[in-house]
Amino acid sequence: MTTATAGPGASPGPVPPVRAHAGGKRKGVLGTRPWIAACFLLPALALLGALVLYPVGYSVYRSLFDASGHGFVGADNYHEVFADDRIRTALKNNVIWVVVAPAVATALGLIFAVLTERVRWGTAFKLVVFMPMAISMLAAGIIFRLVYEQNPDRGVANAVWVGVHDTFAAPAPFPGAHPRPNAGLEEAGGGAYATGAAVRPGSPVLMPLLAVKPEDVAGAKDAAPARPAAGQVTGTVWLDFTRGGGGSPGAIDRGEKGLAGVRVEAVRDGRTVATATTGPDGTFALPPAADGAVLRLPGSNFAAPYNGVDWLGPSLVTPAIIGAFVWMWAGFAMVLIAAGLAGVPRELLEAARVDGANEWQVFRRVTVPLLAPVLGVVLVTLMINVLKIFDLVYIIAPGSSLANANVLALQLYQSSFGTDVNQGVGSAIAVLLLVLVTPVMVANLRRVRKERRR
Repeated sequence: MTTATAGPGASPGPVPPVRAHAGGKRKGVLGTRPWIAACFLLPALALLGALVLYPVGYSVYRSLFDASGHGFVGADNYHEVFADDRIRTALKNNVIWVVVAPAVATALGLIFAVLTERVRWGTAFKLVVFMPMAISMLAAGIIFRLVYEQNPDRGVANAVWVGVHDTFAAPAPFPGAHPRPNAGLEEAGGGAYATGAAVRPGSPVLMPLLAVKPEDVAGAKDAAPARPAAGQVTGTVWLDFTRGGGGSPGAIDRGEKGLAGVRVEAVRDGRTVATATTGPDGTFALPPAADGAVLRLPGSNFAAPYNGVDWLGPSLVTPAIIGAFVWMWAGFAMVLIAAGLAGVPRELLEAARVDGANEWQVFRRVTVPLLAPVLGVVLVTLMINVLKIFDLVYIIAPGSSLANANVLALQLYQSSFGTDVNQGVGSAIAVLLLVLVTPVMVANLRRVRKERRR
């Protein structure tokens, strides 16, 4: 038997028909019968319906009823959402969160990702910046509640702030001190004290003070009476208190401490004509220009110590909490952007440098446009997160500022389970949150589809 072989010009024979499967049923695209695929998808669809679709539908339904859940009120709950001052404050704060927090976290992540490429210890730096992502929102809230403590001895933020402030503005030497009553010193406004009569050279002026903290006079020298000097106004500022009792009020007794570093001003016609600072024993001497003037101890001698910034006060509580959020999520942004940066073609960057672009121009006109898809992912993810922010606000904000830091997720909890329980209003807030999140999610899905088509 011989076998014929088609020559080069032979045309292919007819394609044999594809046989149908037994029973005449054809497989789907994935080679699987549709009912089998449905069986595999059914558990996931059941979970999706139970955990997503049913809660959403019930929330919409419940938002149309009153607090008891029996009286139909229609859109009244939605009207209350926009009429209640607390909810309007929460909506305003949510807008601030959406605008500020994702932008700041993404910008910091971009800066960290670009800069860590240029240092040897970039991996270690990324590890440190990303580490807060391993901390729960609850733990981060507790940490920053302590960081923002008003007392500088406990709050890290105010400890740093007070340290910087005191570097440029020396604290008062004797905060809280005041003159002994009936000692010839009167209040002069602004926390200052002044003599009731003009002073003259040759008659030392006694300025006894009380309420000086023991630590402020630790190691101080004993007070000494000022000696008269020709043409000069002299005097003594001291702590008029004898340990263990005794002594004469208004007189310098043995063992009483001089107050060093107190500023003394001579004032005439509302103008300071001379100044002096007390020595270690509390004595001071003013030039002849002080003759006939009134002596004044400025309030800067007794001002309370600078206590820092009220980070959790009504005006700063929302920016402070946003700072805690950025601390947590800047590492997330940095890691994603660094991954996108690793895929940027290096020849494009080098070509821009060869064409004469400086590093800022390369970053702004080449690096950032190439990273635009990654930056979009980070921004959208963070926007969705801040729209439902709850933990940080609830934990960090004190009770006195909680109303000022209110956000929609927190108000949803308070309306549904707080003191004024009204789950109809709470459900309306939940629906409002869903409406606000939906455009962001739709935009994200469209972006993902565009990326797949490329």
